[in-house]
Amino acid sequence: MANECTVDVISKPGHWLRIVQELLSQAGIRINGPEPWDIRVHDTRFFKRVLQQGSLGLGESYMEGWWDCKQLDAFFDKLLRARLDEQRPARFADLMRIAAARIINPQSRRRAWQVGEVHYDLGNDLFNRMLDPHMQYSCGYWKNADELCAAQEDKLALICEKLQLKPGMTLLDIGCGWGGLAQYAARHYDVSVEGITISAEQKAYAESHSEGLDIRILLQDYRDLDKRYDRIVSVGMFEHVGPKNYATYFNAVDRCLKPDGLFLLHSIGSNKTLHNVDPWINKYIFPNGCLPSIKQIAGASEPYFVIEDVHNFGADYDKTLMAWHRRFNQAWPQIAGNYSTQFHRMFNYYLTACAGAFRARNIQLWQIVLSRGVTGGLRVAR
Repeated sequence: MANECTVDVISKPGHWLRIVQELLSQAGIRINGPEPWDIRVHDTRFFKRVLQQGSLGLGESYMEGWWDCKQLDAFFDKLLRARLDEQRPARFADLMRIAAARIINPQSRRRAWQVGEVHYDLGNDLFNRMLDPHMQYSCGYWKNADELCAAQEDKLALICEKLQLKPGMTLLDIGCGWGGLAQYAARHYDVSVEGITISAEQKAYAESHSEGLDIRILLQDYRDLDKRYDRIVSVGMFEHVGPKNYATYFNAVDRCLKPDGLFLLHSIGSNKTLHNVDPWINKYIFPNGCLPSIKQIAGASEPYFVIEDVHNFGADYDKTLMAWHRRFNQAWPQIAGNYSTQFHRMFNYYLTACAGAFRARNIQLWQIVLSRGVTGGLRVAR
């Protein structure tokens, strides 16, 4: 059936097909072409759907098996470099969603827990096999590393060195995940760590792997924090805060950081100041997320902090995501019974689409160190 559809697409090109062909040709992508970034269409309804529904239609039609691509990461790299995502007219539904995000608070206290339930609670069987032994679900640091485990351990060491941790210090980890950073800091720097998460699965895992260490894990919203710490860190969590809550977030950090303390923010970021996220990512991966811009971070932190250092190593996220992609597919035979075939396609699409976006420099990864003004300046590790 797939071959019949493919032949029909080529022999009887229609209006929708011609438009899609013209758009993709600008990025050097062909329909049913020989290159690994070319797409192979199995259902002719794909063309109309992707033009009408944009990113959501592209992702959902892939999940449903309407099209394939040997290297989705290369496809998205070429698509985003050509800025094809900016050429399709905005849908009314997308405009309404953006407008609503400006009016309502998609990351309110009640809605903030949804991402934990939808994504982070998918199952430790999946993340255990896909991630490194430290369970780091954020960008690794590949400056000197040549494989995932080393890249993630180097990232943890880099964070601790930037924070200038010393024995006896107290460290707050906002969005502590499965506790890997907390455990590394407590074990290697002899600090006392408190971590907060909105995922019950993450809390249970972190607690079970922190025995014997000075670590406390709380199921808590950052807005409820009210205790002082020597150092504060937040890795891969600010993407879930949302523009309407940036001021509240930095106020909470200010409230909890001692006068001479340091705060490190590790976050994916957008090149442009926006109030929305990709609609497919929002629906299937990270509900209510929004990537901050440097302008937004600087503006929200300005009343409280001095920005001591900004370190962009977003290109390293491409390597990290592709390593996760390999490990996910290697592990799939062992975990397939717990998930659907559509989930398998969805997760592969998510990992490779994001890798392509970082490769195209469409999105960034920043580590930002903030203080209240270090006398003589801060010498930051690299």
